[in-house]
Amino acid sequence: MSLSTRSVLTEATEVGTIPSSLAAGDADGVGPTGRPRPTFATPAPLDHHGPARILALCNQKGGVGKTTSTINLGAALAEAGRRVLLVDFDPQGALSVGLGVNPLQLDRTVYNLLMEAHVDVHDVMLKTSVPGMDLLPSNIDLSAAEVQLVNEVAREQTLARVLAPVLDDYDIVLVDCQPSLGLLTVNALTAAHGVIIPLECEFFALRGVALLIQTIEKVRERLNPQLELEGILATMYDARTLHGREVLARVVEAFGDRVFHTVINRTVRFPETTVAGEPITTYASSSAGAKAYRELAMEVLAR
Repeated sequence: MSLSTRSVLTEATEVGTIPSSLAAGDADGVGPTGRPRPTFATPAPLDHHGPARILALCNQKGGVGKTTSTINLGAALAEAGRRVLLVDFDPQGALSVGLGVNPLQLDRTVYNLLMEAHVDVHDVMLKTSVPGMDLLPSNIDLSAAEVQLVNEVAREQTLARVLAPVLDDYDIVLVDCQPSLGLLTVNALTAAHGVIIPLECEFFALRGVALLIQTIEKVRERLNPQLELEGILATMYDARTLHGREVLARVVEAFGDRVFHTVINRTVRFPETTVAGEPITTYASSSAGAKAYRELAMEVLAR
């Protein structure tokens, strides 16, 4: 991370000037990030699938929208004709719950895939209600893997190794990471081609980004040279609050074009979809939240 990036993040406690374009939202073609909003073309249909690009959704702070973004981005990508595999890599199993799966009733999960040599990825995989989107579910058993993997050879490459057989069957693999920077998260970063950082538009979420960027850089240097920061996704944004606009302005100032133009606004629809066990793209297809994740999908495919 550059010195300028560190200084911007450090100054997040100070009162800054919010650009008028940022406060104005979408006025005159300017998006909520204060930059001109581009138009992303609808991707052309694919004549074949694979090999998959692996994206880890990662932030060591909890409650920033990682799981919500994994589910809804995956569903929007599947809508766009991509074959998508979601990996629930959090022992809390929120991704599985959000897709209508009861983690307590699972016979095999990602834990078995990581720790038992005879278990194949197809033994764990579940179909979701979204055509073209599959799931590798998780539950609390995964918490034991972090301890057991410590004694394994090449422990950081375990996830990459078990996903390798199915990468040619998918276009995108999205890994929902746990809210920590432990061995499971390092596994996800080692397997990934890119990292999407969902960032709640509030100060405490902003403070942790510097540490996460440092972890990404260490993984790139020591374990995975192809790892890139795919982008920072502003979530739970409320343009009515001065604090939310200021945090978003600071993030754009620090990271520039690496911040997605798409911003996910705070809405009651997202908690409702968790109860329903389906993505917002099917639960409330015409809602602003569904539109935002479809725009994000187009932006991810354009990068």
